[in-house]
Amino acid sequence: MQIETLTGHPVRSQYAKPGAPRSPIPDAVLVAPATYNTINKWALGISDTYALGVLAETTGLGVPTVVLPFVNSALARRAPFQRSVESLRAEGVRILLGPGGFEPHEPRTGGDLIGSYPWHLGLDEAERLLSSAAQRP
Repeated sequence: MQIETLTGHPVRSQYAKPGAPRSPIPDAVLVAPATYNTINKWALGISDTYALGVLAETTGLGVPTVVLPFVNSALARRAPFQRSVESLRAEGVRILLGPGGFEPHEPRTGGDLIGSYPWHLGLDEAERLLSSAAQRP
């Protein structure tokens, strides 16, 4: 089933023109597969694409957000990446990296693994976050 059919709203990939109807604030956001570049730019507040602009705004609004990375072990070990993960976590973003989440793969093997990407982990965590939020007074 298409996202547009499920949500009743068009899928957007660029900013709306002035005066055009705005998309509603989402109940939750799943960022997957989240690359090294996306995570680092987002954490630094760089909003040079529509997707990063949406992430910057929804993070500031406190929208429950789950990130399921897709990075190799060499990139995941880099200090800038580790700082970015911690920075986003400090803002309440749930990043599924490490045991129980996405385990970084060896460099130059990602192309072989995309078919087994664990989408279900991100979807399950987003559902948990929404359930938790609905139970709060």
